[in-house]
Amino acid sequence: MEPPETIYVEDTTVGCDGGGGAQGHPKVFLNLAEKGSIDCPYCGQRFAARAAGDDGNAGNGGG
Repeated sequence: MEPPETIYVEDTTVGCDGGGGAQGHPKVFLNLAEKGSIDCPYCGQRFAARAAGDDGNAGNGGG
């Protein structure tokens, strides 16, 4: 199952709470340092480290 979208981040550690509220989950901290991306084990949201010069539109066919 593909994640809903990839969130590009500057840090190697991110926190995910599933969006909070009734649809959320306990906040977990995820480490991207090893692979450069990681999926939240609760909600499946994908987080990826933004490469230098990356505008967050990787894979859009432009360039």
